Amino acid sequence: MKSTKSLCPECLAVIDASIFEENGRIMIEKTCSEHGSFKDIYWSSAEQFKRFDHYWHDGDGVTNPNVQAAGDCPNLCGLCPSHRTTTILANIDVTNRCNQACPVCFANASSTGYLYEPSIEQIRAMMKMLRDEKPVPCPAIQFAGGEPTMREDIVQIVKMASEFEFTQVQMATNGIKLAKSLKLCKDLVDAGLHTVYLQFDGVIEEPYKTTRGYNALKLKLQAIENCRTTGLRSVSLVPTLAKGVNDSQVGDIIRFAVNNIDTVKGINFQPVSFTGRINKEERMEKRVTIPYLFDLIQEQTGGAITAEDFYPVPFVVPISHFVNAEEGIPNVEFTVHPHCGTGTYIYVENGKMIPITRFIDVEGLLEHINELASEDNKWIGKSLGKIKRIGSLISALPQYIDTAKAPKSVDVKKLFIDVLKDGTGEAIKEFHRHTLFVGAMHFMDLYNIDLNRIQRCGVHYATPDGRIIPFCTYNTIHRAEIERKFATPLIKAKVQI
Repeated sequence: MKSTKSLCPECLAVIDASIFEENGRIMIEKTCSEHGSFKDIYWSSAEQFKRFDHYWHDGDGVTNPNVQAAGDCPNLCGLCPSHRTTTILANIDVTNRCNQACPVCFANASSTGYLYEPSIEQIRAMMKMLRDEKPVPCPAIQFAGGEPTMREDIVQIVKMASEFEFTQVQMATNGIKLAKSLKLCKDLVDAGLHTVYLQFDGVIEEPYKTTRGYNALKLKLQAIENCRTTGLRSVSLVPTLAKGVNDSQVGDIIRFAVNNIDTVKGINFQPVSFTGRINKEERMEKRVTIPYLFDLIQEQTGGAITAEDFYPVPFVVPISHFVNAEEGIPNVEFTVHPHCGTGTYIYVENGKMIPITRFIDVEGLLEHINELASEDNKWIGKSLGKIKRIGSLISALPQYIDTAKAPKSVDVKKLFIDVLKDGTGEAIKEFHRHTLFVGAMHFMDLYNIDLNRIQRCGVHYATPDGRIIPFCTYNTIHRAEIERKFATPLIKAKVQI
């Protein structure tokens, strides 16, 4: 079906790989001249793979790359001229310290023998580098680690991000310190934190004992309650999904979010990545893919949410085109690889889940939006062109929205018009106040890595050496190298681990 480049899991050599259909699944196969052949599941449904592939969009990348030479992907890694997507969300690891020791941790936090903890000055330089990215400054930042709340100056770091005017400031956390300190939650809110990206593996204690080594559920629930109390009303649950561990919890996690939608605004399922060596039989048995998640969601919600309610990330590129046309300046375009991530929005009314796709012809609407964005209105001037586009959209909306099936508690038409008129800001916030985002991001490991996906990644790490590195190459190849380069031996680092 497709040819790509991948890596040998043993020696990390760049090798040819084939992506093809076999028994209704999509497979990836590659051969290293020294270490032999490797075969793995790429997507467990060929049908869904092809549906998502239809929404492929290539972006233009950045005009000020931080790695000038292209062609040595992924060894000389950073945003280079070959990279096709700007930074949509940037991670900054502020520490490798952690107050947990999870066996599924791709960061290998707290067990490295050294302390990686960039200084405030280094973090400021990384933020500046992200905001200087052209043609579109990075809009969103997430502080990660390790556990970012292990730093005593995490509130200062969050405040600094607000001063750089990131549209979205997030923190990935296990929630332990948030659960134990209302003051910390309040201080983070006051500093400008928008979203807590909360590790959350289920609504019963068993998954935590396997993935975290202890029953962390009570702490998770208290962390959410403390966020609610202090006004931090945007928590995104992040389950690491593993077969036989918490795949039976998917429906219950969604229902938990629905019952806490005043504070929980999203779920981002993350299928587990294999960070160590694992044989072929185990990989085939334990591999979790996005289509497998779809099956779990449909089964465990009784069909309230199905695979057809989900679309790949680049599906929304026409909205970016429309906003670009309206504002006359470049905006973020979600031109990531269509098989990296997926999502849908769910309205909740009287406890009932109503996927947005049930009352909006999303495919028809976005096709219409893209056509409006592509129209040449130069002859009537910028202002009149804007009026013409909005007027055309208002006229067309009724044919795409079934008001009989739409939630009664919100004016859906007005909400969509406001979002498309304003692009960002209050209209987007209002949209999220009424919806629950349900999505997944399938990060790659050395067995299923596809360099085509790397070159279209929109989730990046900023590093102290002036690079912006795609998520999956950072965590599979470059993390240890970067951390050691800027680390302090633990024997000299007088900090709490």
